[in-house]
Amino acid sequence: MKNKILILLLFAIVKVEAQTSIFTVSDSLFAKGRYKLALQELDKNTPSFLSNYKKAVIYESIDNFKKAAEFLEKAIGFKDDDNTKLKLAKNYQRLQILGKSIKIYEEILVKDSLNLVLKYQLGKLYLNTKVADKAVIIFKELIDNDITNANYSYYLALAYAIKKDRNRMINSFIDTFKKDTLHIKAIANLASSFKKLNDLDSTQLFVEKGLAIDKNHINLNRLKINQLYREEKYNEVIPFLLNLDSIDKKDTYSKSMLGRTYYNLDSLAKAKEYFKGVARMDREDFKAITYLGHIAFKEKDFRAASFNYMKATFIGKQKRDEEYYGLASVYYEKKEPLLAIKNFEKAYSENTKNYRALFQLAKLTDDYYKDKKMAYKLYLKYYKYHNNRDEGMANFVKGRINDIKQEYFMKGENLED
Repeated sequence: MKNKILILLLFAIVKVEAQTSIFTVSDSLFAKGRYKLALQELDKNTPSFLSNYKKAVIYESIDNFKKAAEFLEKAIGFKDDDNTKLKLAKNYQRLQILGKSIKIYEEILVKDSLNLVLKYQLGKLYLNTKVADKAVIIFKELIDNDITNANYSYYLALAYAIKKDRNRMINSFIDTFKKDTLHIKAIANLASSFKKLNDLDSTQLFVEKGLAIDKNHINLNRLKINQLYREEKYNEVIPFLLNLDSIDKKDTYSKSMLGRTYYNLDSLAKAKEYFKGVARMDREDFKAITYLGHIAFKEKDFRAASFNYMKATFIGKQKRDEEYYGLASVYYEKKEPLLAIKNFEKAYSENTKNYRALFQLAKLTDDYYKDKKMAYKLYLKYYKYHNNRDEGMANFVKGRINDIKQEYFMKGENLED
């Protein structure tokens, strides 16, 4: 009996030594980058927690996260190990299997509720999966444990953003900024939030603070550019646009805005260059073609203007009133009033807020037709819906309404017929 026990012990020792030898060889091969040979060496072993774990580490090193997760699952089948579970959770995250990752974090936190690092990771996972209520709870708990941590307040703000709780979101971003005045993400979000609230002073304040930290921040640059452009400070906006254009050559926003800025400065050659570039880069950007039409119109090249406006109306899928208005203006200049009337009508039909199109339609109809009844109705429509848009136009329309009324009264004709 003693001899049998001794033999079994000797066999076990030999088996362990053999496994240890295999692990040593595998580790050596892996350290030299021979991962395929290392995996072949591990395959010689009887499957165990360690053999599966080592295979997972190898697959993880070559970014094969699916295989890494597979062998980590097998390893956990041999031993319920929290560190291995966390490694598995991270691989699930890389594979975008976030539900399984969350489940692992939740299970471990039940046993270790004071692990703030795990809570932080779980809170971010809740944000990624839009589970805002649980994210709020997590980040509030984290803030209670460490009131100085700016990131906890920042992610709490993002949780409130998902819940569309604007006031608490802004307060949490402000709290982030108070804890860390260099927190560029919070600053950018504050600038954007105040812009949506139309609080221009606060927007400008955080835009300036953000650009002082990172002059190449894209969203902050865009806010600065839009502000200067809106204020018609065209010469001031150009350096910001050129800088933004240098950051991302594939971005059409900066090129389009450079085109508009140079157009407003009457630098038509430069404007044309940028709009042609935008049209090449983005074939669906019909507004770039519209501006090429505007430039041609200013240069009295009515053929090119007409071609570009027509092309823009063909490509455009949004309201094309600007394009039809431009086309009508070309026909007006070419002394083709019926085509001008037709396109002013299309412009107003595309966008009934375009009061200029309605005014031009009414006036040209008035000028062209001897019968003033059609023009009268158009003038009435203008005065009813747009009389407060432009004082000069409103006065002209009111005068024509009265003149036409008097003219038809004197002739004894009814305007309503």
